[in-house]
Amino acid sequence: MPLLDDLRRRARALKAETLALSFAVRDPRVPWYARLLAVAVVAYALSPIDLIPDVVPVLGYLDDLILVPLGIVLVRRLVPPEVMAEARARAQAELTGGRPVSRAGALVVITIWLVSAALVGWLLYRAFWA
Repeated sequence: MPLLDDLRRRARALKAETLALSFAVRDPRVPWYARLLAVAVVAYALSPIDLIPDVVPVLGYLDDLILVPLGIVLVRRLVPPEVMAEARARAQAELTGGRPVSRAGALVVITIWLVSAALVGWLLYRAFWA
């Protein structure tokens, strides 16, 4: 299946680029604003938990298909080309192992879910019982 092979190739490329960004963000030649955005994109991309769960029809995959690639493209434009080249080479060397996971990204997403649930609970309480 050519379409399935193409999707697998793109997924591997996205994984490699995300890992490269995680390496590039540690380089002192990268501006602070690019680092901040890169940390957010990498943490979200590597988080085992999605902001919008994949079980939600259509919307669940939009974050993975649109937000992560857009964030990567934006960060790539902000990071100096020589830094990205070095980070890509390091990412290719590291990709022989398992999938990298960002525990910090998972913590951020869990915190957002908990704050959202608390807010909804508080609003429901005020609307029906206060």
